Amino acid sequence: MNWTPEQRATAQRYRSLDEIPVEERRYKCHTCHHVVEETPCPCCGETHLEVMCPLDHCHCSHHIIERIEYCPLCGKAICPECGSHDVTQVSRVTGYLADVAGWNAGKQQELKDRVHYSVS
Repeated sequence: MNWTPEQRATAQRYRSLDEIPVEERRYKCHTCHHVVEETPCPCCGETHLEVMCPLDHCHCSHHIIERIEYCPLCGKAICPECGSHDVTQVSRVTGYLADVAGWNAGKQQELKDRVHYSVS
């Protein structure tokens, strides 16, 4: 991923989302799909907001990509071309494609640890 210098500095300043000071946090509301700076959401009143990774820009124009990378700050799957965190990762399980969001933490870590080879 080609991070901007500002994004690299942010990733080096914080090691996890919990280290980000409350006054610098932004939140994602999954009810009204807004990015807000306070909780509860001023648009819909939702109180269960997700702390947004400062490296996420929320707009991925790619439909299908062949590989996936993981955010160095929050560990979530990101688009390797633009860095957006709003991606759905699928994997082939016994011949079927399945969204990995429903997998338990151990299976998701196993997926992250896989080594990919290129036969040329």
